[in-house]
Amino acid sequence: MVGARPLSDSRWRRARWLVIAPHADDETLGAGALIAEAAEQGQLAGVVYLTDGTGSHPHADAASRARLKALRRLEALKACRILTGGRNCPLIFLDWPDAGPLVPQSAGHQTSVRQLAALCRRKRVDAIAVTSEAEPHCDHAAAGQLAHAAARAALRPVAVFDYLVWSETAPPGPVFVTRPINPGRRRAALAAHRSQLTPVFGEGFRLPSPRRRMPDRDRLYPRARP
Repeated sequence: MVGARPLSDSRWRRARWLVIAPHADDETLGAGALIAEAAEQGQLAGVVYLTDGTGSHPHADAASRARLKALRRLEALKACRILTGGRNCPLIFLDWPDAGPLVPQSAGHQTSVRQLAALCRRKRVDAIAVTSEAEPHCDHAAAGQLAHAAARAALRPVAVFDYLVWSETAPPGPVFVTRPINPGRRRAALAAHRSQLTPVFGEGFRLPSPRRRMPDRDRLYPRARP
């Protein structure tokens, strides 16, 4: 990877990481190698899921929505267990509405900022990996915005790094690359998200085949504070 600096050879090699994923499966698609590397080194503070993930399928009633919410939580748990090799990985579910991000002025948004800032202090987080604000999905952009707000409120130095899921254009500036993850482990973690890959929950979103071909390393783009 031309121009990419190994994370293991940088000042972030001993950083304690918090990963923020807009939806369950984004952690594997965009940050699976980072999760595996940080967990192996005992430097994974946790994985935060922004939304409840229920927007991927139509629902006839509230019970259907509740079932999908529970299913996607279980899928996230299985995927993270695979990525970490069974190591401890705290999962935090913020349960924002899928495809309906909270506005920064709202009480719910401020509650999430305080919750993540407190987590950064309690877990001594040094860096947050999150989807880029330039990603073409509103939840991905909102996750990036929330990460910056939480970093500013953490009362400790917390860097923010972008990772990409849907965007085809890399952000300008430096890029760091993780160690490789075993491709079979990453594929197995993605396979845990059956609701996004198969008809297990009926008609709904299916992850396109090209997106299922994941690299063995993650690329992380440090973002300057606004």
